[in-house]
Parts: sequence; C-alpha cells; structure tokens
Amino acid sequence: MAGHSKFKNIMHRKGAQDAKRSKMFSKLSREITVAAKMGAPDPDMNPRLRLAVAAAKAQSMPKDNIERAIKKASGDEDANYEEVRYEGYGPGGVAVLVEALTDNRNRTAGVVRAAFSKNGGALGETGSVSFMFDRVGEVEYPIDVADGDKMILYAIEAGADDVQSDEETHVVICAFEDLAEVSSALLDLLGEPAAVRTVWRPQTSTAVDEDKGATLMKLIDVLEDDDDVQNVFANYEMSDEVMEKLAAA
Repeated sequence: MAGHSKFKNIMHRKGAQDAKRSKMFSKLSREITVAAKMGAPDPDMNPRLRLAVAAAKAQSMPKDNIERAIKKASGDEDANYEEVRYEGYGPGGVAVLVEALTDNRNRTAGVVRAAFSKNGGALGETGSVSFMFDRVGEVEYPIDVADGDKMILYAIEAGADDVQSDEETHVVICAFEDLAEVSSALLDLLGEPAAVRTVWRPQTSTAVDEDKGATLMKLIDVLEDDDDVQNVFANYEMSDEVMEKLAAA
C-alpha cells in the first residue's frame, strides 16, 4: 500500500481537486449514514459512527454535511445500503480488494466486473485474495506533530501495534477492532489526525513494471471513480522510477 499511497498522492496533486473532494465527501457521507443506521445515531454510543465521523473531520468535511448524513439514516429508504466486498486479480497478478456500499448489488457488481475485464484483470470469488491481506486500523498524522521516538511512545500509550513514518507522515497501525479506542487516545494526546481508516494491508507485494503499472493504475482509477466503491486495496510494488514515469505520462 505504500507505493499505492505515494502514487495516488502524486496523481491527486495533478488532478481536478474540487471534483475529487466532492466525490470523497459523498463516499464519507455514505459511510456515516450506514454507520448511523446500523447503530445509535450518537457517535459516543456507536464506535463505527465515531470512526466515520473522525475520518470525515480529518478530511475537513463540513459539520453540516456530517449532521445531514447522520439524519439521513432515520427512516430514509434511500439509506438502505449493503456492504459488499469484491476480490480479484489485476494486471501482473496483483491482488485487488474492492469495498463497496451499494443500494443496487447487481449494478455495482456489473461495474466492478467490467472494470476488471477491460483493464487486464479478472474478478474472483469471495476469499480468493483476501487471505493475502490483514485488516488493520490506521491513524495518520503529519510528520511535524512529533519526532519518531516520541511518536512510538504515543502509539504505545494509545494501545497501537506499530508506527511507520516517512518524510511526510506518521502512520500508527493497530488491530482493526481497536481502531476506535486507539484513535480516541491519540486525539487526546496529539489532536485531530490527518486520517482515520480501516485498511487491508498486504502481507506480501507483487512487483509490476511500467506497462502493467499503467494498466493497473487505470483499473484502480476506474474503480475509485464509481460512486458505490468506498475503497480499493492492491498488493503491488513499484520502483520510484516507474512511479515517476507513470505520474509524468
């Protein structure tokens, strides 16, 4: 995922920021609505909703949008979304996981299947690739919030398992089921995070060259552009040289 995140950050800087932000808010709103519908509409009493709201705040989503998404869960038939996970292989044998929230399973399945088949991949059965990933929680902070040693101490105090840092960010990693508690503890220690999310972290990576990488990025872009798709995870690895070539293309 490190390569994926780095490449997508480059693409985001090049792309249409407003359109991407609007789509991101739409996906965050859908997750908030689903979380509120599945439990209490109060984040303090609903861990999933608390995480969804934290993720939205980390992306500077307006308070009115958050409240509107929570209210939509009350007696609104349009809020009957179903959680679906799709699994398959992309170009070069890269394992791909797709998480969706949809009110029309057949529509979403058709879009996802077409995306795979038109971009050098193949949709598989449930469980065909998920065994290659671990589901974990991540809390991200900018690099200047603390130095590496202090960040490790904060993470330990919050109950996390690991910290991975690069030139721009600290990513605190914890068990999936502990994310609400860990993110809340870090909020008290360090303030609002840059992101709070659940991810499928690959156990191993599959190297791809420039040609396969270009097709893979197109597949991921097509999937992420669909309104029903919430997240896409892939276990690919690219060299910095390949990523720079693709970003410049």
